[in-house]
Amino acid sequence: MARLAAKSKRPDQLSFPVVRRPACRRSDGLAPDPRARHICPMTDWTNAAAPSLDDFARLAQVAFDELPEPFRGLAGEALIRIEDFAEEEILRDMGIEDAFELTGLYSGVDLARRSVMDPSPQPPMIFLYRRPILDEWAERGDETLGGLIAHVLIHEIAHHFGLSDDDIHRVEDEA
Repeated sequence: MARLAAKSKRPDQLSFPVVRRPACRRSDGLAPDPRARHICPMTDWTNAAAPSLDDFARLAQVAFDELPEPFRGLAGEALIRIEDFAEEEILRDMGIEDAFELTGLYSGVDLARRSVMDPSPQPPMIFLYRRPILDEWAERGDETLGGLIAHVLIHEIAHHFGLSDDDIHRVEDEA
């Protein structure tokens, strides 16, 4: 099972408090089944705050848990980290000037390039960047936050499997 960790890399950036969601109700007025694996849609934003790093970790865990078993098993060794932004060094190395342009990153030796003869590599890591994902979610307005987090997570898992961005886009276009 993937291990999730939340860590803010930019203490100088605005940090949002934990979301205090109002209790969700079904259309018949009853409380939802507490075993249900969904995040209730917000209808009243008056007292809501932006989702925290921990909220993102929970949404990423739900997305990971919903992957079909063959994929989940192969991706299970990857550590999933939730951070506000990519580190400056990563952005510089990738030639990215605006930290909001990078929503996720795979770091490690992908499964297609591994060899049993290689020394034991560092564990592969998947980074999901909260603030850029929130920014894209707010800009788009046509996707749930959980859906967007799942999309970025699956994209980065595809890199863990050895797919390039072009490969991933081809698969998405064919779907």
